[in-house]
Amino acid sequence: MAPNKEYSRNEMMDFIDIEPLDIEICDVTLRDGEQTPGVAFTKEEKIDLANELDAIGVEVIEAGFPVVSSSEKETVKEISNMGLNAKTCCLARSIIGDVDVAIDCDVDIVSIFIALSDLHLKHKYHRSCSDVLSCSMEAVEYAKDHGLQVRFAAEDATRTPIPTLQHAFQEAEKYNVDYVSIADTIGILNPSTTKYLVEKVKEKVHTPICIHCHNDIGLATANTLAAAEAGAKQLHTTVNGIGERAGNAPLEEILVALRVQYGIENYDITHLNGLARKVEDYSGLTTPVNKAIVGKHAFTHESGIHVMAILEEPRTYELFSPEMVGGVRNLIVGKHTGLKALKGIIKDMRISLEHEELCALMEKVKNCTEIKRGISRPRLEEMIDDIRSCKRDDE
Repeated sequence: MAPNKEYSRNEMMDFIDIEPLDIEICDVTLRDGEQTPGVAFTKEEKIDLANELDAIGVEVIEAGFPVVSSSEKETVKEISNMGLNAKTCCLARSIIGDVDVAIDCDVDIVSIFIALSDLHLKHKYHRSCSDVLSCSMEAVEYAKDHGLQVRFAAEDATRTPIPTLQHAFQEAEKYNVDYVSIADTIGILNPSTTKYLVEKVKEKVHTPICIHCHNDIGLATANTLAAAEAGAKQLHTTVNGIGERAGNAPLEEILVALRVQYGIENYDITHLNGLARKVEDYSGLTTPVNKAIVGKHAFTHESGIHVMAILEEPRTYELFSPEMVGGVRNLIVGKHTGLKALKGIIKDMRISLEHEELCALMEKVKNCTEIKRGISRPRLEEMIDDIRSCKRDDE
């Protein structure tokens, strides 16, 4: 098989005994992402982001929590009536009134949530598990009776006793819910326990399973993929991984991993960098420069050895091409740049230098105060102009 020029496939996956993934993406940027402290998207921003997510091809967009305010309800309803290819979803507590608001919003899916962990039952609800589950099932039944698809979501599922979780999902199945959702609300899972939990749920439940991972110890992406390998159907994401506390599983990481690791090419990931910039702008949250896929340094190279190899064959030091995700490669001149690499960069800039000019440029680079941060191509061009100007003056 000819090598893929866009990315290096993880060929070790051929030796791992897993079933082909059967997944869909539910992006929750407009709801859970907006619960990031200090973030509040305008209606226009949410509509723009919904269009971008739809262009990528996510199957479900969670548009908001409409009971929060009249303006939120208006926004969710407008997104639901935009004619998107994606299904629209909104969040609702296990309250009939919340379901009525969801019905008014014309969403396809309502996500009805309840917490069943001992901690939440004791310190939040002050009620028994059977009481809150009964209340939730009333809301589920009401939503189904009114023609909505229903996702029954167990908040703090990962600290809920597994028999309790299995029982709750079995009760929801009696009302023909369309999904049951495992919410790792505090990010306690690791890939091994994620796989175990999904498999235990599947032993008792036949409804498609959703996985909603938080990133409190940096495992949200790994846990989401582990859940998919174990048979979870719907994977929850946010753009740039924004969300409460340490955030959620980043959309860009999940989609690129699905392609590179599992060969799933259902999504137009060329939009990822553009979407990341919009979310950064709209949210006011700065993306770390070393953020996978969409960080400023994701395709930036300085080391001379790396730069020379990249110029000949980018796959030597890039898992996938920047173009694949709408990014741009950036070859930086800095402390670790040698003469050979500098020559390669100048050639890549389509500039021809004589050897003595190249040596003079190297000397300027090494003594430049900006070298700590890396010297940009425009700055290099200024240095070259200065060298040539001095050369003309000497002549």
